[in-house]
Amino acid sequence: MDAELQKLVESGKLTSKATEQLEKLRPGTFCLHKSWGFGRVRGWNLLLNQIEIDFASKKSHAMQVQYAAENLKPLAPEHFLTRKATDLAAIKNLAREDPVALVRNIVESLDGKATTQQIGEWLIGDVFIEAEWKRWWESTKKALKASGAFSIPAKKTEPIQIRGEGVSHAEELIAAFNKARQPKEQIAAFEQIIKFHEQFKEPDKQLQPIIVAIENTAVRNQRMHPELAFVFIIARDDLVGRVPSLHTTHIGLTLSKLILEEENRLTSILPKLPAAKEKRILQALPSALGPRWTERALNWMQGSHGRMVAQIPRLLSEAGQHAELRTVLERSIREHSATSEMLAWLCSERESWSELITPDLLSAILSALEREQHNAPGRASKLQRALVDDRQLLGEIFTNADVGLARDAMRRLQLSPLFDELTKRSLLARIVKVYPELESVITGAQPQERAAPLIVSWSSLEKREAEYEELVKTKIPENSREIALARSYGDLSENFEFKAAKQMQSVLMRRKAELEQMLHHARGTSFENPDTSRVSIGTIVTLRNAVTNSEETYTVLGAWDGNPDRHII
Repeated sequence: MDAELQKLVESGKLTSKATEQLEKLRPGTFCLHKSWGFGRVRGWNLLLNQIEIDFASKKSHAMQVQYAAENLKPLAPEHFLTRKATDLAAIKNLAREDPVALVRNIVESLDGKATTQQIGEWLIGDVFIEAEWKRWWESTKKALKASGAFSIPAKKTEPIQIRGEGVSHAEELIAAFNKARQPKEQIAAFEQIIKFHEQFKEPDKQLQPIIVAIENTAVRNQRMHPELAFVFIIARDDLVGRVPSLHTTHIGLTLSKLILEEENRLTSILPKLPAAKEKRILQALPSALGPRWTERALNWMQGSHGRMVAQIPRLLSEAGQHAELRTVLERSIREHSATSEMLAWLCSERESWSELITPDLLSAILSALEREQHNAPGRASKLQRALVDDRQLLGEIFTNADVGLARDAMRRLQLSPLFDELTKRSLLARIVKVYPELESVITGAQPQERAAPLIVSWSSLEKREAEYEELVKTKIPENSREIALARSYGDLSENFEFKAAKQMQSVLMRRKAELEQMLHHARGTSFENPDTSRVSIGTIVTLRNAVTNSEETYTVLGAWDGNPDRHII
């Protein structure tokens, strides 16, 4: 033991246990402090009972020896932080040439486990910039998985660990599956097995028992949770397809048979499945249902959720059933029986169905929206957003239409309770853009008598023009940005910011229309040389009370100049 340390022990300033720790903190040693982080021992001053540490944020920081012994962790030369501090170039080279070895060094330095965040904190800044780190980590994760030496968790917040000796990744996957108790946990573990199926050296021995377990789980869940049965059978087929030596053990437990058995419940089952699984089931319909699959698919399309509505037409077209699909679409539009989901899909895919983009489509859309409004008042649907936000749709609907049909559609829009006045005017304007002669439907069919000019002072006219300028160039654009921002928050039916911004939009647009009309009729004057032979604009009039003989003087000015308190009228 160092003689000076011995004196500190004898004087009671240092315990024997602390002395052992302090022996590992000789000058030049690297260390860690829980608050100040990585540092290096600068020197000892045992006469003053101190040890000096160079931390990144605290150079030559003095600590009492007992406190230092209790709170500093000495780092070995092979510790990652020590290596980075002494030879950063070698660490950068290792990151390029052997990233798996680099991660192993970091994980070992963190006592065998480290999260992605911890690994990043030790590399970003010194070894990588942020963008380089993201690219490097994506490729390194794949290398870590392929090495089989690391346990890589599904969640980013869970730590990466060095796998124990003799435990392969394949064995770990099997253990995770056997540990799972709930069906959703089982399928998550099974999908990892499918993903890394090539790592199983004896698939017949390792994976065939899992196939049996998967099939048993599917059979148990079919009655109460049929969606789980579909997920398990599809996953089983995926693994059997990748590993030909595996085989099913339940005779007749196929996807086609499951579809037949659950045919009447499919419309309620499919929405509960991930999109990829739903697509697999729909693609299996022809082999499962035979010739009647087309009729079944068309019926489901007319009463299903949005994902199926988009999937089924694609399958029908690929199977050469385009004509049958068009017939169903035409009939449902004509009879106003098309669902909102069908119509929203048709609007988005209208380039492929130009023959159906007619005024009848708008009529079907309004009928569907009215049904929705009745069933769920105040809720804006996907179809309503498509009609209002797609500024080209109405123009395409009426491009080749008879003007009489366009006029009828405008009148129906005017009477519709579905839209606020500002939205109605926007929709009507899109039709008028195709048929300018129908502008009178909005403004009124009878020509109005020319309004008398509005005589105002130049100062009041300038104020109104300034108000209009601010409205058009500042307030309305700001409101439009607020609407766009509020819309980005999602779910417009529950979006208070969006509703408030739309209400303000109505106020601003109404004021804009009022100012435009006022300015159109306004005529500025300086009130020079008024006609004083009668009371008129620009004259000063004195009234005398015949009884009391008292007098009051009034100035008659323009329409916007009134100030009764100052006797200006």
